Amino acid sequence: MKTNALRTNYWMLLLVVFGGFLIFGFSENVKGPAIPRMQADFSLNETQLGMLLAFNSLGYLVACSFTGALAGKIGIKWTGILSFGSMAVSGVFMYVAANYVQLSASYFLMYIGNGMLEIGLAIMAARIFTKNTGAMMNLAHFFYGLSSAIAPIIAASMMGWQPLGGELGWRGMYLIMLSLSLLPIIPSLMAKFPQDGEEHGDRVTMKSIGKDRAAWLIVLVLSLGVVSELAVGGWLVNYLEKAYDWSTGAASRMLSIFFVFFMAARLLLGPITDKIGYTLSIILMAAFSGICSLAAILAGEPGAILFAVAGIGIAPIYPTVMAILAKRYPRGTETAITFTVTLMGIACVIGNLLIGVIIDGSQKLFGAGKEAKESLTLGLQFGYGFIALLALLCSISCIYLYVYLRRRNELV
Repeated sequence: MKTNALRTNYWMLLLVVFGGFLIFGFSENVKGPAIPRMQADFSLNETQLGMLLAFNSLGYLVACSFTGALAGKIGIKWTGILSFGSMAVSGVFMYVAANYVQLSASYFLMYIGNGMLEIGLAIMAARIFTKNTGAMMNLAHFFYGLSSAIAPIIAASMMGWQPLGGELGWRGMYLIMLSLSLLPIIPSLMAKFPQDGEEHGDRVTMKSIGKDRAAWLIVLVLSLGVVSELAVGGWLVNYLEKAYDWSTGAASRMLSIFFVFFMAARLLLGPITDKIGYTLSIILMAAFSGICSLAAILAGEPGAILFAVAGIGIAPIYPTVMAILAKRYPRGTETAITFTVTLMGIACVIGNLLIGVIIDGSQKLFGAGKEAKESLTLGLQFGYGFIALLALLCSISCIYLYVYLRRRNELV
């Protein structure tokens, strides 16, 4: 009976973790089709759009800075429940937002929930997946890719629904999608969560991690990879619509294809990371992603599929870095995750803002005297080129991490 109870509890925990990543994927990636509509409704320019995404990332950053401590005080169970609840509430606020400031505040709350959820899920996964960590981390994040793959298509379709004679729009779509975050609360209430701290020995502290050169290299690798990854969800649909005159449906389908590759990579490449090593895996995958994105820009519209293929390389970076943290810092994984993801959040704020500024700045600097469409396309190419560059820099940074760890016989 005890074995059956443990097995049942394990499956409940899997429902929370896998379900949490499903919700996370929806909340993050329905914005692709919605952003052009928001931009039109509130008359936002590209820099304002970049500032919106950067401000939202600030909410994510704030959440990352306190979630580890919160989990230590109220437990990872209630931290997860609180994150799910705040995301549902943000959907209500987004539905009634009347101006840019209220929209930004609603997004800010949603990203606080996202940040809490990401840290919480990472801690849960690190405590649960003690064997085949790379494969299981990638499998958990596969569910993020699964929802991300269908999120843009579902969002684009839902915005056109006409319940009660009126169009659902982006407001109603967000309300419904974020309400789904209430579902994982059910298994969360039923499950018993593992605790971290039963082992003996000195625990890793924030101060000791701050003195670890490898920890800073890990932060750099993760930051570059994640900014590049998240930027695709925010900018690809915009790029295809404005540079190539694609319809929202067609552009959303391409974003979904990106996440199909993204999802498949996390499902199939996870075991490979355990075999060839986590750092070497990131070096190869990040380089592949950056090269594909640059090739897509240079090839023009006929090469647009390469934007989607880039998902193969960028997908395993985040879960593989989480596996590195779980293996390198087994005594205080939540501290290492908080340190790494909080600093990554700073990079996300800067990265989102930079992309918008680069697009606008490139139009003014290199598009002077050109037609408006040609100038905008040029700006978008520079902006997306920056996204590709981030992936390449992620690979280069991981080479430094690989060399450093190898010299110290600490490769994982």
